[in-house]
Amino acid sequence: MRYEDAREGDGARWLGADGIGAELGRRATLVQFSSAFCRPCAATRRVLADVAAMVEGVTHVEVDAEAHLELVRALDIGATPTTLVLDAAGREVRRAVGQPRKADVIAALGAAV
Repeated sequence: MRYEDAREGDGARWLGADGIGAELGRRATLVQFSSAFCRPCAATRRVLADVAAMVEGVTHVEVDAEAHLELVRALDIGATPTTLVLDAAGREVRRAVGQPRKADVIAALGAAV
């Protein structure tokens, strides 16, 4: 698992509440793409929910990748779990593939808040 900087300028990816099906967090949003039979997805869900509960203004949103294939393709999601860290405006600032560690998620939030 590795966080990468999102592309800046014209290549930056932006998501709003309509795109993810939930309101964005006041400070940041952790968007998790999951699939039904993905065991690491359940562990990722717990980690991201814990971090969102710990950090004021951060929201965790889980998106069923299989039910939202158009969004998955548009965002180049190639595997589950994939986590996007969005800033308050909905700009993707970090991305991770695989099961993250809590410390890595907290560190990645530093780019968003």
